[in-house]
Amino acid sequence: MITSAPKTYTGLSKLAGPILVIDNIDNVAYAEIVEIETPDGSVRNGRVLEISDKFALVQVFEGTYGLATETTSVRFLGRPLLARVSEQMLGRVFDGLGKPIDGGPEPFGGDKRDINGEPINPVARKYPREFIQTGVSAIDGLNTLIRGQKLPIFSGNGLPHNQLAAKIVRQAKIVDKEGKPSDDKFSVIFVAMGVKHDVAQFFRREFEESGALSNVTMFLNLANDPPEERVVTPRLALTLAEHLAFDCDHHVLVVLTDMTNYCEALREVASARGEVPSRKGYPGYLYSDLASLYERTGRISSAEGSITQLPILTMPNDDITHPVPDLTGYITEGQIVLSRELHAKGIFPPINVLPSLSRIMKDGIGKGYTRVDHPNWATQLYAAYSRVEYVRSLASIIGEEELTDTDKAYLKFGEGFENKFVKQNKNEDRSIRDTLAIGWELLSILPNHELTRISEEEIAEYLPR
Repeated sequence: MITSAPKTYTGLSKLAGPILVIDNIDNVAYAEIVEIETPDGSVRNGRVLEISDKFALVQVFEGTYGLATETTSVRFLGRPLLARVSEQMLGRVFDGLGKPIDGGPEPFGGDKRDINGEPINPVARKYPREFIQTGVSAIDGLNTLIRGQKLPIFSGNGLPHNQLAAKIVRQAKIVDKEGKPSDDKFSVIFVAMGVKHDVAQFFRREFEESGALSNVTMFLNLANDPPEERVVTPRLALTLAEHLAFDCDHHVLVVLTDMTNYCEALREVASARGEVPSRKGYPGYLYSDLASLYERTGRISSAEGSITQLPILTMPNDDITHPVPDLTGYITEGQIVLSRELHAKGIFPPINVLPSLSRIMKDGIGKGYTRVDHPNWATQLYAAYSRVEYVRSLASIIGEEELTDTDKAYLKFGEGFENKFVKQNKNEDRSIRDTLAIGWELLSILPNHELTRISEEEIAEYLPR
């Protein structure tokens, strides 16, 4: 913990982009917050990125334009960046530095916390259990989101990830074993990084008109805001999430969009520091930096609440091997992949279930969580749809007329799967039982001898011929 007394230095040795350098410093700590006084008397904020025996390197959130090396004063505050956290922040909209932009008052009450958080003792972690119902069949049925999980959405430019994010925020809920809304406290923290003004307005309008905003806290970092601010925004949001989950026993869903913009800001700051770039120009510590965000997710034994993350990122050129999706996939527990081909067919949400995966869904579905038939049902649906891809390729070579009756059944199943199961209306909120019913209806298209992943008892109960 930083505890040094505030100190003021006048005169800079260097200015470079969002970075300034102060020489001859004493007792300055890493991540310490500073105040920079400009010639017009206004104050900007910054954070120490690097220190040595001779100098301190400071990142200025609002940029260094207009500063003069001879007259600029820098005051080291002797503490890290703190954020006020309170349940009163639910239903509010803040900018990327946590300042209200909804016309309401500054948050009051609660505590001030270090935005960098504290590592969770692995021994204190509880394994993620129980699912969060999003109302989206392709997620709830085949890539189930579990409380305490981090499950990213991999998208691309022009795909409707913003609409999907808004749909999930509006519809996400905790349900009991009977599928009814639970009494557990549930809240959403929505973080937008580097988004355009029209996109920010879209999210605000969607949440306000649906009534979801009363249970949502929004942090909006716009595209014309300084990229240095973008590095701070998700940490502010996660600090609030930790308070709600571990102090107030909320189940918190944190939606982060767009993580690619966050990584671009990180790359810009690293370039200004003169660091040796790694793959695609990103800093060599990109993996550990992303992990410092993603790993602030989970459950702990001393609290009833949980933090679940749904990061959204756009893959440049739809390249899933790009450093951002590549490293994100290593850290998180699966991925939901959006398909440009399904989007071209007019299917929303265009979730491609074949490359998508929720690695821990098996521990949050089935008896006591969703329904006892869910695990085998999901395995059978996935296997059947994967066969559809083979049959479509075969039909393109020999023609559909030459296919066997079984293969023709698979083609019919595939069309129904995409247009009845994956495809949903914008405001269609399906319960897990609705999702299971649609899946069983589609499996009834296939002959019994092809249903090798489900038991005879399940066939008799759910697929009476």
